[in-house]
Amino acid sequence: MAIRKYVIGYAGDGLRVAAVIAVLSMVCSVSTGLPADETIGQWVWFDRASLGVLPCILLSFLWRRGEKGMSFGTAVVWALMLLGGVEAVWGLCQLYGSVASRHSLYALTGSFFNPGPYSGYLAMTLPVCLHQWLARSGPAKNVAGGVALLILCVLPAGMSRSAWLAAGFSCLWVYGGVKGWKEQMAVWWRQHRKHIPVAVAIGLCLLLVAGWCLFSLKPDSARGRLFMWKMACRAIAEKPFAGYGIGGFSSAYADAQEAYFATGDYALWEEYVAGSPEYAFNEYLQAAVELGIPLTAGLLIVVAFCLWMGMRKGRLGLCGALLSLMIFSFSSYPLQLPVGIVTFPVLLWACVESGGRGAWLLFALLAGGTGLFRLQDDRQMERACREWANVRVLYRAGASRPVTEGYEKLYPVLKERAAFLFEYGHALHKSKQFEASNRILQEALLHSSDPMILNIIGKNHQEMGDYPSAEAWLLRSTHRLPGRIYPYYLLAKLYALPAYRQPDKFEKMKQLVLTKEPKVQSTAIRQMREEVKKIQMVTLF
Repeated sequence: MAIRKYVIGYAGDGLRVAAVIAVLSMVCSVSTGLPADETIGQWVWFDRASLGVLPCILLSFLWRRGEKGMSFGTAVVWALMLLGGVEAVWGLCQLYGSVASRHSLYALTGSFFNPGPYSGYLAMTLPVCLHQWLARSGPAKNVAGGVALLILCVLPAGMSRSAWLAAGFSCLWVYGGVKGWKEQMAVWWRQHRKHIPVAVAIGLCLLLVAGWCLFSLKPDSARGRLFMWKMACRAIAEKPFAGYGIGGFSSAYADAQEAYFATGDYALWEEYVAGSPEYAFNEYLQAAVELGIPLTAGLLIVVAFCLWMGMRKGRLGLCGALLSLMIFSFSSYPLQLPVGIVTFPVLLWACVESGGRGAWLLFALLAGGTGLFRLQDDRQMERACREWANVRVLYRAGASRPVTEGYEKLYPVLKERAAFLFEYGHALHKSKQFEASNRILQEALLHSSDPMILNIIGKNHQEMGDYPSAEAWLLRSTHRLPGRIYPYYLLAKLYALPAYRQPDKFEKMKQLVLTKEPKVQSTAIRQMREEVKKIQMVTLF
């Protein structure tokens, strides 16, 4: 009887861990037939998996009749360790070449599209493993130590400074919490008060040296982040209270950057590192842009409260994971991905829940209700994305007419996807449906900061004979990303047209095309420069 009760108890706890893994396992979901950067397949996985959470929890209640069983926080710890181990092994297989990376430019991505978020996920899991290794004994200690070693083998290869900082600070905090550094520091403070200034000065010097080393590792990337944050702050200043709405970052950022470069008062390095990002690479700034400062501050207060509650309850591993995620969020975009959107609230709930059956029941109802509510729309979106992937083959082959017909059918479902709208508008441009192309591309501007949208709108106006409007749109493109040569080339061709001939402006654009230094030399740039020279020769003779 005792053995039976023991086995049933472990089975009940296993069901609870399985329920949490089902919700968080979207991180390991890879959908075939979809682009590598498409995440709708992960949402469909989450929707389906979450429907099984409530039956698992109810069954665990029946098997654990009259007993409390495993707490929600403990189940989250085990789920994160197991999933982190899977991701670490996945990354090791990619490094050794036995598993393909999901990005052509990087050897290491795990199940992610980019090594940055992948490294951030490992950095979030590492403090959980460290706490279990320090505080537990037996099988839990061995599993935690093994997963931690796997993560440490992979994390440096990701070359993500943000993940290194997140993992380092969070693990140091967990280690200090387990070893009682707070009490030791209080004693040291009383005994060595006179040495505090020297210790602080040494600590600051070490931080400055470490910061400089990390900056020197990828200086252009660091400057690019700083510039993005500067533009995001300018966007926040325009709407500090209401924000631009969820999904409004790209458009707000593009307008802020365009206005900044239009003044002409900027450093040359800013032109060089500027881009057209989808995200702010800082979740706090992105939240302030989209939600406004008051609501963002309110959300941060909630997060701080959950962290404080977790510390009071002694859940140092979970608090370490949350702290790592918050540090990583300062210079990356974990909450823009499905796994981050789901894992973040799970961590918050695991820090504050009381450990009873009510926490499990609420988790099961929320997860199952969310999955049930989203499933139909997400499946429709997934089918549309698969069809889009098929039509995209024709788009890249240049078959304009069947592409426009296929995109027209998909438009009602995919009308908020910037890449789809751009391709649809571009296909309409190629099929000479210029007014329709402009209508679709102006919708794309609400979801994207890509200056190519402005270029195509300008070309549409040029084809329709509206040369002043074409010039205005192309000038906007030069202000949005002044480092790109293509819009100057289009302006040079516009100014050379007999119906809109402007020799002085043409000469200015020609010099910019010929002398502006691009980020990367390419055949397209050489061809543009040669064509501009030929246009000049035709103009003279």
